[in-house]
This record gives sequence, structure tokens and C-alpha cells, in this order.
Amino acid sequence: MIEYIKGEITDLTPTYCVLETNGIGYMLNISLVTYQELQGQSATRLYVYENIREDAHVLYGFLTKEERELFLLLISVSGVGAATARMILSSFTAMELQEVIATGNVNAIKSVKGIGLKSAQRIIVDLKDKVQTIGGSDAPTLNLATGSNENMEEAVAALVALGFQRAASVKVVEKLLKEDAVMPVAKIIKRALAMI
Repeated sequence: MIEYIKGEITDLTPTYCVLETNGIGYMLNISLVTYQELQGQSATRLYVYENIREDAHVLYGFLTKEERELFLLLISVSGVGAATARMILSSFTAMELQEVIATGNVNAIKSVKGIGLKSAQRIIVDLKDKVQTIGGSDAPTLNLATGSNENMEEAVAALVALGFQRAASVKVVEKLLKEDAVMPVAKIIKRALAMI
């Protein structure tokens, strides 16, 4: 199993990062939290989860071991796959998610796209005792200041990559940019996830 990959960031989007090490580019699916932290960096180390299926070999990258541990806990819950776990980790920081689960906040988990009441309850019941053993990390700060058109395109592309319809994504992102024309991409996506 790959523990981590350390290398140069050759491509970074809100949904994946390409790390080049020893002439090989590894595409790792990432959460918005990891994306926010990687902005402005030229190199990094990402902890890895390998999802080996019959039809694909998919890598997921995490900036911290805590985020990866939460991902592993989430996919251990019946009915929660890797895509759903990444969606949850894109909606909450590691600390926020641990707090939400520890306090039994069903509504917060249910607010994530694709999570119904029963799934939210199952996540809390299955993981409530387990999350307290994970070390917390500081909440990341948002730090991106580019033109709103560029932000809109990047945010819509990320939402489409996460499985949402383009038309619905454009509508929500436009609404958010009307409220704040210089909203960072990561914040746009995070808010859009709760609205779509």
C-alpha cells in the first residue's frame, strides 16, 4: 500500500491534484479542504488511500493523516462510498466533522448532497465512539483572490466533476457570485454543495 506521495504539484483543481515524483505524475482525488491548503504551493506530500476496483485503480490524497482516517471511517459505514466520503470531507474540515459526529448533529450531515436521514443517522451511530480517537487539525483558511469569471468556471467544473448537472451548478454559482463577486473558489464550491 502507498502511504504517501511527495512531489511537485503539476496540476491542481478543486477535485484532484497531480503530483510528479521521479518523472511519474500521480492523479489523486482530493477534498476541498486539501485543495484550499495546497493553493499557492509548488510541492507537497499527500497521504494516500488506494481504491482498487475491477474497472479502475483510483488514488485519493489527503494533506493530513486525520483527514485520511476520517475518510476510512466514513467508507466503513454501510452505504457510504468513496465519492460520498469525499463529498462529506469537502463540506467540513476534519475538526468540524469530528465535532458534528461527536455531538450527534444529524442535520449537519444530512445537509451534504446525497446524504439522507437514515445515512446521516448511521454515520453518527457507527462513528460516534471512533472519532474521539482521531487527533484534530487546525481549520484551513481560504486564500484565493482572482477574477469572478475565472472563479465561476473553476467552481462549475469542480461541481460537474463531483457529479452535479452543469445547468444546476451554473445557476447556484451565479447566485453566490451575485452575493460576493470576489468569493474564493473553495468557498463557492463549499456553499454550493449545501445549496444544490
